[in-house]
Amino acid sequence: MERKNKGYTGLEQALANIRRYCSYQERCHLEVKEKLFEMGMYPKQVDEIISGLISDNYLNEERFAMQFAGGKFRIKKWGRNKIAYALKQKQVSPFLVKQALKSIDNVEYLELFEKTAEEKWVALKGERNIFTKKAKLRNFLMQRGFESAHILDWLKQKQGVTP
Repeated sequence: MERKNKGYTGLEQALANIRRYCSYQERCHLEVKEKLFEMGMYPKQVDEIISGLISDNYLNEERFAMQFAGGKFRIKKWGRNKIAYALKQKQVSPFLVKQALKSIDNVEYLELFEKTAEEKWVALKGERNIFTKKAKLRNFLMQRGFESAHILDWLKQKQGVTP
């Protein structure tokens, strides 16, 4: 299998470029590994470079997980389930996934959930059938990554509410 080097003259240049890549924003090991393979590096070189990045503190999976979870929660307004799934897709360890999810303030999380649910409930005002309205809300909130228990509790509060 022939590897294309894409203009990289050696390990030093690849290391400089990948350091810049890691300095721009937090990266997980998988992203860095994929980038190095795109650069035409061999598996042994990739392992050496990743080891060096970790020891030089350019690459830190815990820092990545915390920043990723916080950003997706605050900016994208994702729930814990969606954040956990995305971190697992990036091959972050289960321990770090749990730590990242714990770092999300529970009061802020519940406030976001309430706000999101209420806004969507209001947006569904044209829906006349209460069962359809609740189903659409439940699907929306689950797609956003919120837990079923929170959704069911919130919907129970709306039990007597007419559409």
